Amino acid sequence: DYCGVKHAIACNNGTTALHLALVAMGIGPGDEVIVPSLTYIASANSVTYCGATPVLVDNDPRTFNLDPAKLEAAITPRTKAVMPVHLYGQICDMDPILEIARKHKLLVIEDAAEAVGATYKGEKSGALGTCATFSFFGNKIITTGEGGMITTNNDELAAKMRLLRGQGMDPNRRYWFPVVGFNYRMTNIQAAIGLAQLERVDAHLAAREQVVAWYEERLARLGNRVIKPHVEPTGRHVFWMYTVRLGEGLSTSRDQVIKDLDALGIESRPVFHPMHVMPPYAHLATDDLKIAEACGADGLNLPTHAGLTEADIDRVIAALDQVLV
Repeated sequence: DYCGVKHAIACNNGTTALHLALVAMGIGPGDEVIVPSLTYIASANSVTYCGATPVLVDNDPRTFNLDPAKLEAAITPRTKAVMPVHLYGQICDMDPILEIARKHKLLVIEDAAEAVGATYKGEKSGALGTCATFSFFGNKIITTGEGGMITTNNDELAAKMRLLRGQGMDPNRRYWFPVVGFNYRMTNIQAAIGLAQLERVDAHLAAREQVVAWYEERLARLGNRVIKPHVEPTGRHVFWMYTVRLGEGLSTSRDQVIKDLDALGIESRPVFHPMHVMPPYAHLATDDLKIAEACGADGLNLPTHAGLTEADIDRVIAALDQVLV
């Protein structure tokens, strides 16, 4: 009900949710799935688990999300699906992605691991593609400790995912297994925690919006040393992370900033390394992934969670003012 879809299939984590969805959609050896290079590695790994090939595309420099203008050029006769990743809590520009997918008869799997509650033109994440996956790991907006979910409006696909999730056991014949499945079920304890978390999701999101408002106001003091997040007017950005880019002309590097903040007792994180700069996917590098490289080099995630106070944000800004030289 929360996402406005017919089916929600609980899994034991977000990565298995991605893998289960891809397998159920028939992705296998010889197939290609288009994935942004700038993402968490589970997006690409889930494709690799299927024996398929992730085809990497560049991102929009403002939103960090897959750039729809780069999508069509990456399609080949072997392309079976596209995986838009709603990075750091903002939904991709889905209209052109869906239009291209329909034109080329491609499946669309939203990786919404970081975007619970985000919206795009009135629809929530999880309701826009063929199916979508979520993560409920301990650091996500809502958590089950570890867990995941797949949402879809496709009855046949939902039935196949439920079959494969539980070792492939026939739902009408106990301990009869017509197919080879997986043990990707969520535990009852995880589910109970998740239901309680979902009851408070609006409060969690509102608290993050307050944290964002404090950041937005105070970062003005740092001038052009920090580039604030860009929020598209098409929907709600839920800010799993408040992600900035370092401005030009600084003598320090992003990695040095992280070390200096840590020395002051403030944890921060780098933006994800693009897939094509890491050993498992270096062979997929092209000359058309420069924006991903730039964002991966100067992007910084500031402390972001619902428990932060105004004084905490003041401390973060003061520390940034000290280390950004």
